[in-house]
Amino acid sequence: MSDQTTLPMQAIGYIHSPFDEKFGIPRQPGLASIRAQVELVPPFASPDAVRGLEHCSHIWLVFIFSATADKGWSPTVRPPRLGGNQRLGVFATRSPFRPNPIGLSCVRLVGIRCEGERVWLDVEGADLLDGTPILDIKPYLPYSDSLPEAEFALASRIERLALPVVFSAEAETACSRISDELNQPLARQISEILLCDPRPAYKKGDSERIYGISLYGFNIRFRISSEQIDVLSLAPHPET
Repeated sequence: MSDQTTLPMQAIGYIHSPFDEKFGIPRQPGLASIRAQVELVPPFASPDAVRGLEHCSHIWLVFIFSATADKGWSPTVRPPRLGGNQRLGVFATRSPFRPNPIGLSCVRLVGIRCEGERVWLDVEGADLLDGTPILDIKPYLPYSDSLPEAEFALASRIERLALPVVFSAEAETACSRISDELNQPLARQISEILLCDPRPAYKKGDSERIYGISLYGFNIRFRISSEQIDVLSLAPHPET
C-alpha cells in the first residue's frame, strides 16, 4: 500500500469543556472530576447512533489533538512524567506530537441528552481542551479493556502531589460563590487539578513562582512549595 494513501475522516462532534487553554489540563483522563459535554454534529447527531450507549458506565473518546496538530512530530519526546529530561520514542508515550495527532481518553458517561436534532453526551474525567474534535466513540468493555496484569514500568501508578491544598480567604470566598453559580464542586476540582502538578518540570524548584490556570473562564492563581499548594485567587479573565 502506498504511504500516500489518504484515509478520509471527519469529526463526529466536538467537546465542550471548562479547559480553554492547554496549561493545567490533567495529563491523563480520570484524574479530575471535571464535567464536559460531547456535542454530536449532523449527520451523526441521531438518537439511533447512540442507541444502547446508555448501558455503558464508561466510553472511549477518540479525538484529534487540534491545538498541536500543525506542530509536527519527532521520533523522540521528553515526557513530563520523567521530568522532561529523558527522551523516549514517541510510540512509548502519549505525547500529542505524533505522526497522526490522534488521542484516546476513557471517560465516565454521566448521561445522554437528545434535544430535537441535537445529541449531547455528558461525561466526567475528560482531559480535553474545549472545542476538541471527536473522531469516534466506543463503549468501554470491562472484560477486555481492563487488564490488571498489564505493566508499564515507566508509568506504573498515578502520580499526585502529597500536599495539602490551602485556599486563601479571598480565594475561598470567590470559590464558594462561583461554585454556587456553576453548580460545580469547584474547590474539589481545583484541588484535583493542582495535585497533578501542572508546572513545567524545569520550573518545579521555584517555590515562589505564581502560576495561573484557566477553568470555566476564571484565572486561578496558585503557588506550590514543598509544604503546601496555595490557591491565591480566582478572578474572571478580563475578556470575559
